Amino acid sequence: MTWYGPSGDPHRFGTDAFYAALGRAFVAMCAVVPVLFLIEALDVGLRLGLDYTAGIIPQRLQGLDGVFFSPFLHAGWNHLYSNSIPLILLGTFVLAAGTRRFLWSTGVIILVSGLGVWFTGSPNSVVVGASGVIFGYLGILLTRGVVERSWWNFAVGLLVGLLYGWQLLGILPTDERISWQGHLFGLLGGVVAAILFRRRNDTGESDRLGSPRMTLP
Repeated sequence: MTWYGPSGDPHRFGTDAFYAALGRAFVAMCAVVPVLFLIEALDVGLRLGLDYTAGIIPQRLQGLDGVFFSPFLHAGWNHLYSNSIPLILLGTFVLAAGTRRFLWSTGVIILVSGLGVWFTGSPNSVVVGASGVIFGYLGILLTRGVVERSWWNFAVGLLVGLLYGWQLLGILPTDERISWQGHLFGLLGGVVAAILFRRRNDTGESDRLGSPRMTLP
């Protein structure tokens, strides 16, 4: 048998551990957004020009480091405001499944989304913003219910689809001011992360990149 302690399985809907994990994840994501606002305030107030020095410049070596830095930068306050709420909401559900899974998944999303933009974007553009990560989290939630065969994740995926399904139009080249490549490759990165770091449900098997379960014969 598998033992989780008195609070229950944090991955099972309705347990105390589940609600505690969700609450901690929400608080953590709410703490991330002020950091992004601080970065934007420093960039604007000190005129650092971070968007151009640390953003992705497709197909140019001097813009390759933006793959890692661009998700923390935004092209103005309106851009940051529009990304804040979906980042908190989607990030909360992804983080609630485990910190290590969240960090590894976010790394994969940033890498896939950033490299996708660098290889396919216009060399005359500079790409910044957390939109690729947001679409990656969307991809994780929509895929996780399938690969983990979890009713809870199916429900979350359905909810996310109803709330943000219209944003999937962002993977189409409908506006030259929006990096549809970042959205598309971010979504694909989320799908890949959901498969790579899926939670195993078989008795006695530890979660991939998660803490080992205590098992009894």
